[in-house]
Amino acid sequence: MKQGVMAWLWQFVRPYRWRVAAAMVALLVGSVTWLALGQGVRILVDEGFLSGEIGALNRAMTLVLLINFVGGMAVFVRFYLVSWLGERVSGDIRKQVYDHLLSLSPDFFESTRTGEVISRFTADTTVLQTVVGSSLSMALRSMVTVLGAIVMMGFTSMKLTALVLVAVPLVLVPIFFFGGKVRLLSRHSQDRVAHLGAHIDETLHEIQTVQGYGHQQRDGDKFSNHVEAVMDTAKVRIRYRSGLIASVMILSISAITVVSWIGAIEVINGDLSAGQLTAFMFYAVLAAGAVATISEVISEVQRAAGATDRLRELTEVLPQISAPADPQPLPQPLQGQLTLSALAFAYPSDPNRPVLAQLSLTIAAGERLALVGPSGAGKSTIFQLLKRFYQPQQGQILLDEVSIDKVDPQLWRAQFALVPQAPVIFATSVLENVRYGRPDASEQEVISACEAACADEFISLMSDGYHSQLGERGVKLSGGQKQRIAIARALLADRPILLLDEATSALDAHNEALVKQALDRLMQGRTTLIIAHRLATVVNADRIVVLDNGQISAIGDHQQLLTQNSLYRQLAELQLLTDIT
Repeated sequence: MKQGVMAWLWQFVRPYRWRVAAAMVALLVGSVTWLALGQGVRILVDEGFLSGEIGALNRAMTLVLLINFVGGMAVFVRFYLVSWLGERVSGDIRKQVYDHLLSLSPDFFESTRTGEVISRFTADTTVLQTVVGSSLSMALRSMVTVLGAIVMMGFTSMKLTALVLVAVPLVLVPIFFFGGKVRLLSRHSQDRVAHLGAHIDETLHEIQTVQGYGHQQRDGDKFSNHVEAVMDTAKVRIRYRSGLIASVMILSISAITVVSWIGAIEVINGDLSAGQLTAFMFYAVLAAGAVATISEVISEVQRAAGATDRLRELTEVLPQISAPADPQPLPQPLQGQLTLSALAFAYPSDPNRPVLAQLSLTIAAGERLALVGPSGAGKSTIFQLLKRFYQPQQGQILLDEVSIDKVDPQLWRAQFALVPQAPVIFATSVLENVRYGRPDASEQEVISACEAACADEFISLMSDGYHSQLGERGVKLSGGQKQRIAIARALLADRPILLLDEATSALDAHNEALVKQALDRLMQGRTTLIIAHRLATVVNADRIVVLDNGQISAIGDHQQLLTQNSLYRQLAELQLLTDIT
């Protein structure tokens, strides 16, 4: 692997360097015992079998068994330590990458599919775990074995060792030639597996749409194409890897055979003892096996290099929104006055299509402001900017005269509670879903918030009450129930500014009236921005802002805008028709 990859990996290994050192000691002890076993074999042949003395044979056999026991214990220690290290390092990498992803702005996830990210967490970290926890150890052990075997062969016969060394460069050629190819193809293969994971995530997430439109066959065919693309790349990678292993084995075994033939002639001529030749062949076979192991491990290491590149790419993505070097605190107590000044904004995924154009607006502390306008007018974008999920290209946002750029993003966002039109429900209990707004809240505080949001009536009917699991994305709840959970979450959070994205749209008339009472209590003394599509929400606002193409078309109350603004009147006649009539 290239130095940059090794340096990146070392930062995760370094905290456990003493375990690494212990594993290396065990590795060296294990390798030395294997090398010593060759001398034990020589003694067993020359001083045991050929001597004809039972006592000498017993001593030689005892020595071999003792060497074997020491080697076995060293293998146990090494295998345990490096396997633990592989698990620990892959876990630390997952945590760092995940924590970094949580800090990235939403624009990153506009261009990166969730399934691809998940693939990097699973497939790529598993490859790294295998390499760190096994393959690297095997490679190091094999390299020590090769070097030690060559040294021991030199003590046995310099002539035969010189012949072996002549063959070494021939064995290294395929390792370097095929190794680079395997790494490149491994990266391509992992990329295609990521596309496969993204397709699975997307289709299973939207399984009702898939089945509702009878799209199973088409999605199945598309998935098959992804599988075949993975297979096509894998076939080429496997071909190169097989060529690497086969060429190394052919060359190394051929070299051993030729050298053994020459050694056998020396034994016949009396220049070498049978025990020496046996020991030499033992070391030669040991070295050949180690070289074969290295050739196999190099393929895994090259594959891990591709996986590391993909994981490192995630950690090197810089957040578009970051805390200033010297963050400024917000006034306490916070009044809640918001000022939007000359905002211009386009989403990073479509920079040539402005969503807001020189928009200026001041919302007084404690004011209820409704945002209305056609789809794409910029209503939700204002919410996104207020939550500081994106950075405007021009203009500024102030909260109690403090600029958004001067405040730590986490502190800024902690002033806002959001109730979206499509509530987010996590695959956990009711209690934890509501407590997401304030993790340190007591169970009684959660219950009180749910009662205020009219959610207690259906929660109490669940089998485990507030401890009932809601399933992935709240699959066990209706749309209205999800919305009431989201409202309870906002109630519990108790933040000075509320952002309501048509928070009562999925409720029936009875529950809508009850929730509006709770929201009215919640909005007292708080600055509230409401994205409104229904007249009942609009008429309760202090002011109504009509947006059109990212600009303010008009500001006023309901009656004023009905008579003075044609766009608002059109929206009232179309979107708000049911409430008007």
